[in-house]
Amino acid sequence: MTRERIYLFDTTLRDGAQTQGVDFSVEDKRAIAAALDRLGIDYVEGGWPGANPTDSAFFEAPPKLKSAKLVSFGMTRRSGRSAGNDPGLVAVLGAEAACVCLVGKTWDFQVEGALGVPLAENVAMIRDSVAAAAAKAEALFDAEHFFDGYKANPDYARACLKAAEAAGARWIVLCDTNGGTLPEEVERIVGEVVREISGSKIAIHAHNDTENAVANSLAAVRAGARQVQGTLNGLGERCGNANLISIIPTLMLKKDYAERFETGVSEAALRHLTQTSRLLDEILNRAPNRHAPYVGASAFAHKAGLHVAAVEKNPRHYEHVPPELVGNARRILVSDQAGRSNILARLRDAGIEIDADSPKVARLLDEVKAREFQGYAYDGAEASFELMARRALGQIATYFDVLSFRVLVERRYNAKGQLVTVSEATVKVSVDGQVLISVGEGNGPVHALDEALRKDLGKYSSWIEDLRLVDFKVRILSGGTQAVTRVLIESADSKGGRWYTVGVSPNIVDASFQALYDSIIYKLHRDGAPGAEVPAAAKAGRG
Repeated sequence: MTRERIYLFDTTLRDGAQTQGVDFSVEDKRAIAAALDRLGIDYVEGGWPGANPTDSAFFEAPPKLKSAKLVSFGMTRRSGRSAGNDPGLVAVLGAEAACVCLVGKTWDFQVEGALGVPLAENVAMIRDSVAAAAAKAEALFDAEHFFDGYKANPDYARACLKAAEAAGARWIVLCDTNGGTLPEEVERIVGEVVREISGSKIAIHAHNDTENAVANSLAAVRAGARQVQGTLNGLGERCGNANLISIIPTLMLKKDYAERFETGVSEAALRHLTQTSRLLDEILNRAPNRHAPYVGASAFAHKAGLHVAAVEKNPRHYEHVPPELVGNARRILVSDQAGRSNILARLRDAGIEIDADSPKVARLLDEVKAREFQGYAYDGAEASFELMARRALGQIATYFDVLSFRVLVERRYNAKGQLVTVSEATVKVSVDGQVLISVGEGNGPVHALDEALRKDLGKYSSWIEDLRLVDFKVRILSGGTQAVTRVLIESADSKGGRWYTVGVSPNIVDASFQALYDSIIYKLHRDGAPGAEVPAAAKAGRG
């Protein structure tokens, strides 16, 4: 039987950015958009061009997405202006995006109270604005406060939707803006809407103020909606939005949905779900929720006792889905086999072929556990994981050796009498037996160290000319005067490649150095730079 298509719309970069304490940079938004594209999301809402400098800069040079459609967001024209004479709407329509999503009010209480315009004028604002958007791109109408509006005045709420449909909206988004609607209400109301407007045009946008955003989204799908909107990890203002990280595997792995529907996320991409979730947390510089459904570190964890005995006989006793399907891993604390299959999967992802029974796998697993105990986390640092694995397996060439480095920080008054802080780093490296000493200055010790490390690497300098440091995040793992620090660095090159590396140390500069060093080594390895030959036996990765 042919399954119906459910389209996935991510608004992490727009609605998720309204989360208290979240402040995406342009580079953060690019990295997240790329991760969503790889996952198989159909629509990526990039933000509101013209509303703030970050969103405007993002749309001035938007990321090149392979399959996802980039969406610009804005609002309907203002009362008393035409669609072509409203600067805000013009900016949104002029953005380089395949789709335009315009928000308009559908609750009469909001129209007359917050907007202060006649109900008929608001309908005209929706119709004119959506028509202008549909003439330029794929148009979506975001029906703000729809469920509250429908419960208060269903005829008016429907009139707003029909105006958007008549104006050419591809999707009409039913928003539970206040997040107070319950699943049974959502299912009933969406069911009534799709009797007048085809469900193939209806989307659900749920907020989580009653902890029902995921349930409301699924209820809307059952009632006929064919687009689901949400955010990674449920980001969003107040209590957050519907969590796509929970919705996606539910649609794909739960029988009642999987037999009826399909999404743009492949089974292979679904295995990167945990990685994508944790990547967002690393970008936000916060600890992942260990108890998050599907992707949390404790989602498939079992302590010693009756549960472990049952799980070892058959994981289905205490697991609703196999963890590897979503890129997670089973954790059995009393078993020395815990994590072995996960390591093998990560090695395959990195293109490293190795026999499953090789003793090197066990040694690598021991090293991963030891490093995780020290504070390393490889979920958001794939490049460092690959290098660590290849080093353990003898599959990485030697390019150069760092003999020593030194960083000085000076706080002084300059010639103008201004108080300034200047950092200087000196790095001594050996390339093919030749010792090279480089000095770099920066606005901080890490910047200075980065400048010095890359200043002169002899024959390898040309290989890293386009390497740039995109982002730098620090997390303190333990308190006190001897706190352990983890540094995550994002790097990029002129070919559009992006990779993450990690370092851990009680010294923040040393942790930064580890991550910087890995970044350079990863690029040299990936690009095929010539290094010291790896023995053939080690290359095979078998033993």
